[in-house]
Amino acid sequence: MSEVRITDKVKAELTPNSIKVLQRRYLRKDDKGSVIETPEELFFRVAKVVAEPDSNYGATQSEVEKSTEEFYRMMAKLDFLPNSPTLMNAGRPLGQLSACFVLPIEDSMESIFAAVKDTALIHKSGGGTGFSFSRLRPRNSPVASTSGVASGPVSFMKVINAATEAVKQGGTRRGANMGVLRVDHPDILEFITCKDDLSELTNFNVSVAITDGFMQAVETDGYYDLIDPRTGKAYDKDGKTASYRAREVFDLIVEHAWRTGEPGVMFLDKMNLGNPIPKVGLIESTNPCGEQPLLPYESCNLGSINLSKMVRAVVDSSDPTTMYRCEIDWDKLESMVAKAVHFLDNVIDANNYPLPEIEKNTKANRKIGLGVMGWADMLIQLKVPYDSQEAVNLADRVMGFIQEKSHQTSSEMAQKRGVFPNWERSIYHEKRIPLRNSTVTTIAPAGTISIIAGCSSGIEPLFAISYVRTVMDNTKMVETNPFFEKEAREKGFYSELLMERIAQRGSVREFEEIPDEARKVYVTSHDTAGQWHVRHQAAFQKYTDNAVSKTINLPNEAQVEDVENAYRLAYQLGCKGVTIYRDGSRESQVLATKKEKKEEGKIVPLDRPTTLSGITDKIKTGYGNLYVTINTLDGRPFEVFAQIGKSGYSTMADTEAICRLISLAFRSGIAVDKIIEQLYGIGGASQIFQEGGLIMSIPDAIAKVLNKHFGTNQNANQDRDLTYEFCPDCGSKLEHDSGCIICSQCGFSKC
Repeated sequence: MSEVRITDKVKAELTPNSIKVLQRRYLRKDDKGSVIETPEELFFRVAKVVAEPDSNYGATQSEVEKSTEEFYRMMAKLDFLPNSPTLMNAGRPLGQLSACFVLPIEDSMESIFAAVKDTALIHKSGGGTGFSFSRLRPRNSPVASTSGVASGPVSFMKVINAATEAVKQGGTRRGANMGVLRVDHPDILEFITCKDDLSELTNFNVSVAITDGFMQAVETDGYYDLIDPRTGKAYDKDGKTASYRAREVFDLIVEHAWRTGEPGVMFLDKMNLGNPIPKVGLIESTNPCGEQPLLPYESCNLGSINLSKMVRAVVDSSDPTTMYRCEIDWDKLESMVAKAVHFLDNVIDANNYPLPEIEKNTKANRKIGLGVMGWADMLIQLKVPYDSQEAVNLADRVMGFIQEKSHQTSSEMAQKRGVFPNWERSIYHEKRIPLRNSTVTTIAPAGTISIIAGCSSGIEPLFAISYVRTVMDNTKMVETNPFFEKEAREKGFYSELLMERIAQRGSVREFEEIPDEARKVYVTSHDTAGQWHVRHQAAFQKYTDNAVSKTINLPNEAQVEDVENAYRLAYQLGCKGVTIYRDGSRESQVLATKKEKKEEGKIVPLDRPTTLSGITDKIKTGYGNLYVTINTLDGRPFEVFAQIGKSGYSTMADTEAICRLISLAFRSGIAVDKIIEQLYGIGGASQIFQEGGLIMSIPDAIAKVLNKHFGTNQNANQDRDLTYEFCPDCGSKLEHDSGCIICSQCGFSKC
């Protein structure tokens, strides 16, 4: 691209992992799948498209080029990145730049299936969708037009889930949905339990919309009435007003969140208290990760400032052990906020919307969502422990600053470009505050873009200090947080062995050879008590127009009361919603679900889904190279295939028979370790050494491949956490973030 003049000046500051993720999911490819774009060309492509709308407001060509250069530099230097669809689609035929949308569903077959069609179009364009199913009549209600009965909200969620499964988004993003139901809907108990079987509704996150009245009834151990969505009045069942004991329903929500991480909760009245345009409509749903409350047919246009880059080193003569300390660069942060608001407002005009109704409503309200990523990295550089009141106070200060400066920029833009069209119907009209955008700030997960930026995701703590990466030839490489590695080398406690041990533990808290200060500062998600997760979310929410996407990560041994306490604290502190994930809970639930498949003393194997993902590994045997494919379902092995080269038909037939039986065992819920135990060490006539180990037979080889990726006995008696969930693309451990699973190694994500 000869016109890329800017790239001669600024080279994109990318890590090897960032480049790999960009190549896999973002850079343009030719018809053969070969990458034909550099990261610099991607950033310039995006910058040029997003700067062009300046010309709509009287900017000269030289001013547009200046904006292009500013936008390019902020992305190439990783100071700011927009949401993934903007990076993927700007300057390409699709041109759809929004991350997610909310679609309406009314109580009619026409509305429901119009939503199915619209969902397919949005998912095809790379976006996610949110729905409130609260307007649908409950299951078994009469349908006058057909003399039949209604099937209820959950049944139609399954229809949309199936449509999502059928639409493949070009291999770059997988379809995601948010399903919301009011706590006073008559089908609420079915909704709370709808994801007990994790093979159902795989493309949905679900949240219960909780009202202040319900929470008050929980506190007083009172009852609350169910509401008929058709009439808005108390639901009449068998001639009586139907009501539930609030505490029992609340306990059911908490228990299921403890078991599987779902449902989440959204505090409906708190969301609408922050609704800037209540005269236009009330909030009923959010996007798939919960950070963007939207009216029907609105879109969210998001971007995140990299806080790890908003820090500068200053000389500290009072500390003899170092020549400098770090502090927040407030001037740089203010400048970046102004540029980012300009960028995101332009995205609204540059966007190619999937539906005309979405374009109309988005431009009428001009909602943008400026957020942050790299929060944990900023705290580390400032030597502030994540799990401390000092960190929470700093979150309050940082986000308060961003909120003030972003609203100031939006107000200045309003004076030049005009207020958003629905301004006179907004709370800002009453306050006589001109704003270009009805909302300005949002805290999104920033999962994949944080990998590109090489920083911690959103406002989450570090997921790990050190971890093991498996590269293409199955070589294991230890990678360490760059701040920790730098400090370890400077202070003389670095060693490869220590990094490997940290990778096995996932935390530095128990390593006495590491200085106390480092052990306090380098906090991981599972080091952090639930209350600190909630307090960070509440601190950022205080100064955020929209909502905050944050996972309250709890250790596997956390009790149901810990989940309850997190929910109560989040409500008390003003959060707009909560997502809980207890480490390994979904793994346990998969096994429990399979056990429930038993009928009359017989084990009924799970049916095979149409599409599964997995890994293929090569291992040498005495009969030739054995290629073992392991496909997974919800992170657990589901079936095994193996192909043996240069061998006779009998050997191939025996190998196929072994794999069929292994697959049957997996589908019947047999634990991986039990299968490994049966196959491990079976001897054969042709034995061979590989990588220092003896491969005794084909069954023994399959056992070693299973153990390598899914077993608990990786090396001799070295135990490995059974609760790991694995990336279907690269086999790495997945992180749970705001209802999504994210692979920090290859960029895979699924909500």
